[in-house]
Amino acid sequence: MRIGIVCPYSLDVPGGVQLHVRDLAETLIGLGHSVSVLAPAEEEAELPDYVVPAGRAVAVPYNGSVARLSFGPISLARVRRWLSTGRFDVLHVHEPVTPSLSLLAVMLADGPVVATFHTAMGRSKAMAAAQPALQLVLERITGRIAVSDLARRVQVEHLGGGGVEIPNGVAVAKFAHAEPLPGWPGEGGAVGFLGRFTEPRKGFAILVDALDRIVADRPGLRLLLAGPSDLAEVALPDRVRERLTFLGKVSEADKARMLRSVDLYIAPNTGGESFGMILTEAMAAGTPVVAADLDAFRRVLDGGQAGALFPNGDSAALARTISTLLDDPAARRRLADRAGAVVGEFDWPVVARRVLEVYATAIDASPDLSESARASRDFDEYMPGEGVEL
Repeated sequence: MRIGIVCPYSLDVPGGVQLHVRDLAETLIGLGHSVSVLAPAEEEAELPDYVVPAGRAVAVPYNGSVARLSFGPISLARVRRWLSTGRFDVLHVHEPVTPSLSLLAVMLADGPVVATFHTAMGRSKAMAAAQPALQLVLERITGRIAVSDLARRVQVEHLGGGGVEIPNGVAVAKFAHAEPLPGWPGEGGAVGFLGRFTEPRKGFAILVDALDRIVADRPGLRLLLAGPSDLAEVALPDRVRERLTFLGKVSEADKARMLRSVDLYIAPNTGGESFGMILTEAMAAGTPVVAADLDAFRRVLDGGQAGALFPNGDSAALARTISTLLDDPAARRRLADRAGAVVGEFDWPVVARRVLEVYATAIDASPDLSESARASRDFDEYMPGEGVEL
């Protein structure tokens, strides 16, 4: 099968959707399919052979974070050329209502279109501004996938439709067989955090406050931190800072090693999460997870059986949970064992085969395009002015 996949966010910037797209593409290629990925990326960025860079994107606030998007006449021309060259059996777009390449690709497609919705966000200013094109986009999607029940509910409530729930995947073997970093986790206990820790919704400040409550009584406790943010932008108590080892932005291989290097992985996120890929990665690494009691996290962690949950935003409760688990290796082992049993359903080969079933259904259900549908592809009237990329 010839499969075209579109990522709306820059592939040269870390992110959950970007990782999902890469892993899905590589799994499908491994299953014998021909895959091409179109995504915003700098021309000089180091990218896999299957990726076609669509050029520079613009950083904009989006869904409580900052996304790098590409949308405008130049992007439109690149999408049109990629579709014409690829002649795909099915087009798979991610986050099709985001004002970027996915939206453009749907409008230009002349075959079956499958869309994956990742976000737990409802309507936004960007969505409202793109409303004329948005309705055309939704009408042209043949099959819908949601990565979580929450993402599916957003579709039902805000976008008029449901979809098949297929979770984010994780390359279980890659994490399970990674080697810990030298000297980690050590004898005094180690906790880890990975992500954009300067974003308030990631909850890093909650973890810092929790550690500040307990480090005085735990002289060997260490924090292993990784992420693309600037540590200088974060206020840290001295007694937490002196326990911290900062890895900066890490590769996928080093992320797996980082997760294998701690006794507990902490996910103190405060909201805006529809799934929680880092949880499944830690689970695959055999590292017990402590997470905020968000609906999405609770579902991934089997209601608290495959990871410990604490009340959202409660740093005192997080401190108690960390201390209890560090003092109880048997409890950590029970969580890791249950997580190991649960994470198999998220393994990429399992997930990819479910995605292929949606592709097949979309292809079977896709009628020949009508003249009105073909005409809807000519929507330059909805584009920003010449030279504008957002």
